[in-house]
Amino acid sequence: MAIVRMLQLSLKRCFLYLLCLTVAIFFVLNARQRDHWHSPRTNALHAETSSRTLPDGPKASNTSGVGNAMDVPESVWDPANRPWYMKDGHRKPHPAVRTRRTGKRLARLWPDEDPTEDRVTNQLMYVPPGYNRTSAEQNLKKIMVSNGMGDAKVGREVFLSLGCPVDTCTITRSKPEEADLILFKDHVTHPGSRPHDQIWMLYFLECPYHTQTIKYPQVNWTATYRRDSDIVAPYERWHYYDPKVTQIPQKINYAANKTRKVAWFVSNCYARNQRLQYARELGKYISVDIYGACGTFRCPRSKSLACFDMLDTDYKFYLAFENSNCKDYITEKFFVNGLGRNVLPIVMGARPEDYERSSPYRSYLHVDEFESPKELADYLHLLDKDDDLYNTYFRWKGTGEFINTYFFCRVCAMLHDDYPRKFYNDVNVWWRGEGTCTQSSWRKHNTPSNNAIEED
Repeated sequence: MAIVRMLQLSLKRCFLYLLCLTVAIFFVLNARQRDHWHSPRTNALHAETSSRTLPDGPKASNTSGVGNAMDVPESVWDPANRPWYMKDGHRKPHPAVRTRRTGKRLARLWPDEDPTEDRVTNQLMYVPPGYNRTSAEQNLKKIMVSNGMGDAKVGREVFLSLGCPVDTCTITRSKPEEADLILFKDHVTHPGSRPHDQIWMLYFLECPYHTQTIKYPQVNWTATYRRDSDIVAPYERWHYYDPKVTQIPQKINYAANKTRKVAWFVSNCYARNQRLQYARELGKYISVDIYGACGTFRCPRSKSLACFDMLDTDYKFYLAFENSNCKDYITEKFFVNGLGRNVLPIVMGARPEDYERSSPYRSYLHVDEFESPKELADYLHLLDKDDDLYNTYFRWKGTGEFINTYFFCRVCAMLHDDYPRKFYNDVNVWWRGEGTCTQSSWRKHNTPSNNAIEED
């Protein structure tokens, strides 16, 4: 009897050990999957370190997320260890993993699977489970470009030349009835008969104020700058080399020899968000040089490069104001004219949380962080007098890069996913519904969620 009891105990222990080992392996695989597919989360870090106390401004001594490049493993700075979509990166994705219990893939690719992220890097690193390029080439996914997108050549060239991990797609401009997906840029024109399993994707880059209302509402996918799009198409996409290192010490003084305060290049004087009125009010408390039709300073478009060079040499601040206040609407005015220069951008357009998710940490000022233009001016005067504090807004430089988001690579990969077919019950409600845009400050605006998507 004693021997039997000992055997029973041994079997129970073996079972428990095996169970623990299985759970441990599952979590390891899950962690590795997130490393391969999931873009770095920096929101928690931002929330921890982005508090500002006015009028004294941010604490220059706050070093959360501030790393010394010498303290980071050398592998972080080695381009060969970076994913293929980064400059000189070589790391390619492996086929996606499915859970053994449910058979569901771990990669999170669609808005409802990861609503807090844009999933761009997840899609870039996605290869379907069991994907076989040879067999897939025998039945290429056909993407029809119905209008616009004139630079998209017919055939497979775009997918092969870009080195897409999933390249078994081809672009067509005829025979819509044979297409797996029809891409409509800016507007939808019904192509005629529509197979039941055909996907319609709406591609918008302008904000709702400057796009048409869709007459045929039952769109399956959306491709816009908005983070809740199925295929997010941002103007630029920032990616850290290491999400734990969001700032590093700089070797130069970005305030050196700069004698002028605020600059703005603008030609549209009648924007809906009243940005010109805000700039003029700001100009009552600090010097604001407005170049173009809306101001008194001139710098011709023919010399645009020299004009923007002034931001590097003469100005400390630049107004990167969009023409509309719409969620996630952040254009080259910020990414190129602002962050692309050695100047501190002051932004207006998307919501503060949108800039926080889309930008390098501590790289800008949002007008809605301040009660009024005067309060903003007071803080700018403080920065103007304190080079050390001013330079804290440039520690992001060198911690990452703006990546190529390879739009067509991601479209092709998503066409090979087995996600349940869905459609927007009315894409106009999703695109331009209540809370999407505001003609006043976001401080006075509550944004309700829009849930206009159904699954088929």
